[in-house]
Amino acid sequence: MKATLPITVLVMVLVGFALSSSVALAGREQDASETGRLLAILLDSGRVTVGANQALINDATKGDKGFTPAVFEKQLVEKFKERSGVDLANLKAANVPEMAKKLLPQLVEASKQTVAENQSIINKQGVGFKGFIPATFGTQAAAKFSAKAGIYLKQTTHDGLLRNPANKADEFEAGVLKKFADPAYPRQGEKIISEAAEGGKMLRVMLPLFYGKGCLTCHGEPKGEKDISGYNKEGAKEGDLGGAISVKLPLK
Repeated sequence: MKATLPITVLVMVLVGFALSSSVALAGREQDASETGRLLAILLDSGRVTVGANQALINDATKGDKGFTPAVFEKQLVEKFKERSGVDLANLKAANVPEMAKKLLPQLVEASKQTVAENQSIINKQGVGFKGFIPATFGTQAAAKFSAKAGIYLKQTTHDGLLRNPANKADEFEAGVLKKFADPAYPRQGEKIISEAAEGGKMLRVMLPLFYGKGCLTCHGEPKGEKDISGYNKEGAKEGDLGGAISVKLPLK
């Protein structure tokens, strides 16, 4: 005769399995959430780095600006460490998920490639506004990373602020953007919203982007006036929501 487990023992085994599965899933969600947060901070750090060099990039009197991929990378690493506490130069020793250790270098490379491919534009003498701005960088770098890594990453905003159709928010993103727009949502720190999606197969992560002083040159007052890029200014004020970085990562 085959030995059978008592009902109470069988129930305990099944409960233990369920608990361990829940703990494992929670661990995966936590790792994916932190990885998404770091990817979003890194993409935005690249945007901020381009913005910090905007006057140089738009200087019509200079040819070679010296804003090479290597110079960009150095500034990017410094900005990212300042915001996240993670040193990309010593990523192996960093206390971050293994998923992040794999994906962050790929985003750095995609970001450097974006700067490299725009060198002829950046270094064009006799032309002021080149069109290579934080938003342009963000769109291009995110697309390169997504194509190479197979990970959904983009900068997005709601229709009222949308300039590039490629950045149009999907239903989930539009809903989270409404939460970010709430004046009570923290304007300081790297606060994200993350949520499981597609039956628990994916995790959606979004990091808000609030307008800083440098953004108001194109997005501030007076509302309706043409900015340097030819778009109408939105009349935004410092601290207003400008959009978000959106990431989607696998949980299984």
